[in-house]
Amino acid sequence: MRLKLPFLVLLPFIGPFLADTALASDALPVGTQKISVVSPIRDRALAVTVWYPSKGDGQTASVGENPIFESPTASRNATIEAGRFPLILVSHGSGSRADGMGWIAIELAKAGFIVAGPNHPGTTSGDSTPEATPKIWERTQDISEVITALSADPRFRTAVDKARIGVLGFSLGGSTAIELAGARADLNAYKQYCETNSDMMDCRWFRGGRGFAGGEEVAVEPLNLGSVDRSRFEQSNRDTRISGAVLVDPGLVEALKPDSIGAIDIPLAFINLGSAGHIPAAVLSDALARQAPNATYAQVDKADHFSFLPVCKPGAVEFLKKVGEPDPICNDTGRTRADIHRELTGLIIAAFNRMSKTGD
Repeated sequence: MRLKLPFLVLLPFIGPFLADTALASDALPVGTQKISVVSPIRDRALAVTVWYPSKGDGQTASVGENPIFESPTASRNATIEAGRFPLILVSHGSGSRADGMGWIAIELAKAGFIVAGPNHPGTTSGDSTPEATPKIWERTQDISEVITALSADPRFRTAVDKARIGVLGFSLGGSTAIELAGARADLNAYKQYCETNSDMMDCRWFRGGRGFAGGEEVAVEPLNLGSVDRSRFEQSNRDTRISGAVLVDPGLVEALKPDSIGAIDIPLAFINLGSAGHIPAAVLSDALARQAPNATYAQVDKADHFSFLPVCKPGAVEFLKKVGEPDPICNDTGRTRADIHRELTGLIIAAFNRMSKTGD
């Protein structure tokens, strides 16, 4: 049996965002809802999770329960707190789900943000193929459609501050987020990267001849990057409603056009997971931070790419071995994942504060 969670694929501030948000010591109760967003370019509706400051009613329940990861709790269908709140869109890594970012979404909601993330069809758990992976333009469109939907949804439209919208992306979600900020990709550069870095996880995925459909592992043709639609891969996916982005281990870093990075006019915060000298070329983003006009860069020592995933349950390592998962999804070394998450939460909130001052 093969685990139906291909997390390996791609290695998921913001203007005046914190002006009206709660301090950590004044953490707000968190509500959550599952909503559906119609997508004109998809063959199905987007499944979207929303986390938000609530009045503390609703039914307390685990969010994203599964056999591998600890599931945070929130008040399902709770009443949203009165007021207007910044909106943060989250974009998950390839082979994951929006709920996999629930741990950080809940921390943001406690601090006074509305947070929303879709499951990206074609690159989500149980529904992921090499062919769909480079189609970043579909993922950016997903995020833009969620912004549009929440801005019009009677459940959220009066609570969303449309002048304060940001995006937080991890891994392939980081690629999504930086393209929403204005970066553009170069297909030839990405092909060259995989030719010279064939051992990187994304490049192995492309030639692996396997994917996931309907929750099952399936055989597929290896992907020739030359078959990717160049015009779509290289198009601009900027959404001008987004005022800033946090990018954790973003993918496609070797394929982004330097002039497009230099032209990004909103604040960016790059975060890499790992100590200096131990961060894979596929996600190392210190050079991007130097190219961008208004960017910060941080590293989280003694961490790795999988450290951004939720805290693993006791026995998860043994379970993963039993089902044949080859990647060290839960093999933390040196630091606990909970400790790493505390540092990441601090970095992300600090970035919000720093960029808030920049936008004043």
